[in-house]
Amino acid sequence: MDFYAIQEKNKRRTIFLIMVFTAILAFLGYILDFYYFNNHFPFMTILAIFIGGFQAFIGYMAGDKMVLHSVKARPANPEDLKEKQLINVVEELSIAAGLPTPRIYVMDDPSPNAFATGRDPEHASVCATTGLLNMMNREELQGVMAHELTHVRERDILTMTMVAALAGAIGILAAISRNLVYFGSGRRRRSRDSEGGSAGLIIFIIYIVLAILAPIIARLLALAVSRAREYAADAGSAELTRNPLALASALRKIAGAPPMKHVNHGVAHLFISEPYKKRITEKDSLWANLWATHPPIHKRIALLEQMAHKYS
Repeated sequence: MDFYAIQEKNKRRTIFLIMVFTAILAFLGYILDFYYFNNHFPFMTILAIFIGGFQAFIGYMAGDKMVLHSVKARPANPEDLKEKQLINVVEELSIAAGLPTPRIYVMDDPSPNAFATGRDPEHASVCATTGLLNMMNREELQGVMAHELTHVRERDILTMTMVAALAGAIGILAAISRNLVYFGSGRRRRSRDSEGGSAGLIIFIIYIVLAILAPIIARLLALAVSRAREYAADAGSAELTRNPLALASALRKIAGAPPMKHVNHGVAHLFISEPYKKRITEKDSLWANLWATHPPIHKRIALLEQMAHKYS
């Protein structure tokens, strides 16, 4: 499978997961509006989407500044040889990708890692740790930065903002449903369903179970979207550099490095590799695959090595 096929596969997977998100939201909202309140207008559904969307919109518009501030990133210094090389690499790759050159930042951390942020290519930023600059040769640095620029080109921040809005709306509807049950509305509704037949009671039970599990399901779906976008960005790096082995080599070095020191959990998913070096990220079990923010590095390396045969 070449990088074009991999990109398309993960785009389709992302679209499918967002459709699942939407279906869960629609089902929760439908039952809450029509089954609980007998509304003929989906008021609670629209309210939840508005609140979740507003929260995501704030993050979308100002999220890059908040992320860069949280990791204490600083603008790259062109007087420093390593940072000058980073600037040159990003400028060259931006031209190759047909993108405006993003703002370039450096994070003082000895562990090699990098991330991209920003709501669109015109407002994008890329950031590399000092550890990455010190550990990578130029080709490896190109592979990492091409990965990050692919996130910018594919507007992955927008995709994850959409996912955050859907997840937020699902969480709001689920919380309302649980509160209705807790304060007695659910018992009254269940009593009427019992009088009317078992079908309504079964629907009620299914709904309550889903309302309890929905935030967990939303979290798992968001992680699945994040992992799909990482695979797609790896393929994008191979496409831009025509050198998949450069990124594979960089990922090996990143995998063998110690965890990062000062990273907020809320931004961990942005990095090219899971910054805390959690063991779950590198396991192949179903449980690990469900809860990891990133695909296992050894799988990513294997896929990049397979793509390298295209150029051998």
